[in-house]
Amino acid sequence: MKIVLISPKGPLYRHKGGIFKKSLRYQPLTLTTLAALLPGELDITVELIDEGIEEIPENLDADLVGMTVITGTTKRAYALAERFRGRGIPVVLGGPHVTLMPEEASLHADSICIGYAEQTWPQLVRDFANGRMQSSYHQGTQFSLQESPFPRRELFNKKDFLTQAVFEATRSCAHDCEFCVAPSAWGRKQYQHPVSWIIEDIRRVGQKRILFIDLNLVSDTKYARELFTALIPLGVSWFGLSTVLIAHDPELMELMARSGCRGLLLGLETVSQANLKKMKKPFNASVDYKSLIADLHQLGISVQGCFVFGLDHDTSDVFEATSQFAIDAGIDLPRFSVLTPFPGTPLYRRLEAQGRIFSRDWELYDGQHVVFHPQQMSIDELAKGHEYAWKNAYRWSSIGRRLWNAKNFQPLGLSVNLGYRFYAHRLHKFYNCDWPIDSMMRKAAPSISRATVEQTIAMATESKNKAPCG
Repeated sequence: MKIVLISPKGPLYRHKGGIFKKSLRYQPLTLTTLAALLPGELDITVELIDEGIEEIPENLDADLVGMTVITGTTKRAYALAERFRGRGIPVVLGGPHVTLMPEEASLHADSICIGYAEQTWPQLVRDFANGRMQSSYHQGTQFSLQESPFPRRELFNKKDFLTQAVFEATRSCAHDCEFCVAPSAWGRKQYQHPVSWIIEDIRRVGQKRILFIDLNLVSDTKYARELFTALIPLGVSWFGLSTVLIAHDPELMELMARSGCRGLLLGLETVSQANLKKMKKPFNASVDYKSLIADLHQLGISVQGCFVFGLDHDTSDVFEATSQFAIDAGIDLPRFSVLTPFPGTPLYRRLEAQGRIFSRDWELYDGQHVVFHPQQMSIDELAKGHEYAWKNAYRWSSIGRRLWNAKNFQPLGLSVNLGYRFYAHRLHKFYNCDWPIDSMMRKAAPSISRATVEQTIAMATESKNKAPCG
C-alpha cells in the first residue's frame, strides 16, 4: 500500500515569477510526524510532498492521499482532492481548518481527521487497509504526547529546506485570545512532550541552530524551566515564540539566555490597551514593551515584534504610531499584519454576527488581506495603512535607528532587515511574509549567508505546520 502525504502550496505559489527553486521554508514537522505514526505491522510505502518546494506529479501513484490544511491553503487542497478523487484515489484531510470547519471539509474528502491525530491517524490507516475507513475520526479524550515516535525527517531531502532542525515541545496555549485558532481548534490545555524526548530528538538531528515552533514555549513556566535547563549542556542556539509575560520573570529570561535563546517572536499586537482588552489579551497591558525589549537585548536575545491592524479601536493614526513605536523601541524585526477572522474563532463569530465579513475566499485569509469591514476606518484605509507601516519601519533611516536603539547590533540583524525592506516595498506582490523572504533577501543582498536566512525563518515563523492533522 502506498500513502502520499501532501502539504498543499499556499496563495503565493499561484505566481510563477520567482527565480529560486525553493522558498523560505523549514522542513514541515506535520508530514514527518504523520509518517512516523503509520502502523508498523502494515506493508506501507510512504511519500512526502511539500508543494511549496516541489511539483505534484500529474499522474501521482497512490492508494491513499493525506493532506494537512490551513485556511490559506484550503482552496488548493480542495482542488487537489477533486483531482485525486476523480482518478479514484481516496483522500483524507486534516489540519486546523478541517478541525474548525469539518462540515465544509467533509464535502471534499473521503475521510477527515478532527483535532490531533496521534491515535486516530494510525486507526484510520488500519481501517483503510481493511476496507472500512470511516468518514471522520475525532481526537480522543485521552490524548497525550507522552509516548510519541520521533518524526521521520529522513523522508525529505534536507537540501530542499533551509533547516531540518525544527522541534515541538508543546502544543496549544493556555490563553484564549479572540483571534487565535488554537483554543477553538484544540482547547486551552497544553500538551507536552517529555523533556527527555525533546533532548533526544535534538541530539538525533545533531544541529546547533534549532527552531521551536511551539505557540507559546513558556505557557507552563515549570515545564519551560525544566526544558531550558536541559538545553544548556547541548550548546545550541535556539529561536522560538513567547508571550510578553516573561517580563514578570527575570530569572526565567536569564535561564532562556543561558539555554541558548537568541531570538524570540513576541505577539505585541497593539499599543492600545483598549484593543488588548477587546481581543481578550489584557495581560499584555501589564508589561512595558520598551523595558521588556531592552531587557531581552541586554541578554543577547533579538526580538521580532508582531503587530495587528484593524482592531476595533484602531483609527487612521495607528499605522504611524505603531511603526514609530517599533523604531523607538529598537525592535530588531517588526512585523505587521491585518486582523484576520479565521473561521471557527470567536473573532470570526463576532464579526459574522455583526455582518462585517465581506469575503470568505479562504485564500485571502493570510494576514495580509482585508476580508472584513473595520470599525473606525475604511477597507482601503486599512489596506494602505498596513502597507505604510511596513514601508515606514523599513526605510533606510528607520532600519538604522531601530538597530541603533536596540544596542544589540549583529551583522545578521542588518542582513535580515534588508530582506524585510525588500518585502515592505513590494507588498503588492509579495503579500505573505512567511514565504518569499528567501528570494527577496538574495535579490536585495546576494551576499547574505545561509545562516542569515535560517535566523530569518526563526524570527519570522509562526506555527503554521502544527503536528498531526492539526
